Amino acid sequence: MSLRQYEYALAVAEEGSVTAAAERLRVAQPSVSQQIRGLERELGVQLFARTPTGLVPTVVGRAFLREAAVAVRASRRARATARAGADELVGELTVAVQMGFGTRQLPGALGALRRRFPRLEVTVLEEPSSAELDRLGRRGVLDLALMAACEQTPDDAHHLGDEEFVVVLGAGHPLLAADRVGLAELAGEPWVRFDRDSALDAVLLNVLRDNDLTPDTVARVSQTATAVRWAADGLGVTLVPASAVPGGHGHLVRPVCPAVSQPVIAVLRQGPGPAETALLELLRQETWSGSPAPVS
Repeated sequence: MSLRQYEYALAVAEEGSVTAAAERLRVAQPSVSQQIRGLERELGVQLFARTPTGLVPTVVGRAFLREAAVAVRASRRARATARAGADELVGELTVAVQMGFGTRQLPGALGALRRRFPRLEVTVLEEPSSAELDRLGRRGVLDLALMAACEQTPDDAHHLGDEEFVVVLGAGHPLLAADRVGLAELAGEPWVRFDRDSALDAVLLNVLRDNDLTPDTVARVSQTATAVRWAADGLGVTLVPASAVPGGHGHLVRPVCPAVSQPVIAVLRQGPGPAETALLELLRQETWSGSPAPVS
């Protein structure tokens, strides 16, 4: 087996057809078909099944492709590291972000990174839970994870600062008259909450419990922008990191009292290369609420 076969199989899985995969890879269609058939013969399994909508991975194929993706990323990192000495960083950097954290800071850091290394390709995965980030990290998929601190925070994690949480209220809500909203004043309010295994919902639930509030859940969503929009439309109130509030909704946001914040950390893969090291330093230079002084 070769990395080229892995790349061909991954392209077929993503495109759903040999023809589209060949166009993306800029090779002849027979070459892709031949490589896939050779890979299946060597493995002794069928990787793809033909359906009316195109080729889809079989159960065995999905398991194989997960590991193939890890191998391809590792190969790209190795090539990028080898070329970094010539100040020509080429390859793919995979970053996972726990939903809602670093929403304002990460784009600026990535923009600066791309200006420094214009041939670097960055893939960002948004994951809701610490467990999923940990699973991806153990599989070797991630170069850097940006997340809230938790009980399983690694010893080598880098503290970037704290995310302040704010409450989002519907237009015309009487509590908008105050500069800061007391959490006790939210008693009886319906809440727009997040997926049960997400870090954001864990923060919200802990805040409500610590302030003797019973959550009246009106809806659950998987994205912070959706929660903000629904709260703004009056469906209920929600609690989100201040940096995650989309533009145009700032007038409906208020800090809470007592203040709510969450430490934000960055975790690098073992043996980090120049790309993830540079990204970490750029993230340190971004403005975080309660952030430590940038490293000189």
